[in-house]
Amino acid sequence: MNDMKLIEMAVKAREKAYAPYSEFKVGAALLAVGGKVYTGCNIENAAYSPSNCAERTAFFKAVSEGERDFEAIAVVGGKDTPGFCTPCGVCRQVMAEFCNPEKFRIILMDNKGGTITYLLEELLPSGFKL
Repeated sequence: MNDMKLIEMAVKAREKAYAPYSEFKVGAALLAVGGKVYTGCNIENAAYSPSNCAERTAFFKAVSEGERDFEAIAVVGGKDTPGFCTPCGVCRQVMAEFCNPEKFRIILMDNKGGTITYLLEELLPSGFKL
């Protein structure tokens, strides 16, 4: 699957976000090594800490279905967000639990259609590992 198709899937996932408090909608599309894609959106809660990011939603869906090997994730933030919407630290650590930091790609798109790709090791250089 090419990166633009993955981004398109993340954009569609963003439409399903539940963000009544921040109005900051995020979508993610997670590509498993076998080619299956799992999408996710952010889901807010009035108490804030029970909220869940789009990236973790996608990962948790995939892992709950038995998936363990991942290739890339596309993440798109709100339509009015300047710059790129990078994964938070918690999401980066979840990625490190299941992905090879030297190979796993994080593909981002800004609100002008620009893209940038990072390897997980670039965004989480000293992630916690057992």
